[in-house]
Amino acid sequence: MENKKVNNKKLEGIVVSDKMQKSAVIEVQRTKRHPRYKKILKIKSRFKIHDENNEVKVGDRVLVEECRPMSKDKKWKLVSVLKKAEKENMNESINAEEK
Repeated sequence: MENKKVNNKKLEGIVVSDKMQKSAVIEVQRTKRHPRYKKILKIKSRFKIHDENNEVKVGDRVLVEECRPMSKDKKWKLVSVLKKAEKENMNESINAEEK
């Protein structure tokens, strides 16, 4: 059997929820130009990721990779944590959401 190199898609996003066991939700932001009006739009997409060791927290910047479907919604797995969230910024964002 041949060894095939698989080029899985990789995305970078920010963790917005970590309330599940071995799972997290990330938000990936990209820009797109409107075809008629040429305005640049920010588009946000949310993905559920598999986090085997529960190592990510809300606010972390992570790198994820496409993988086999692990459940109905989980088709991405955690590759690495690029930047840990700062506690001060986390508290401010939580307070802002409550208001």
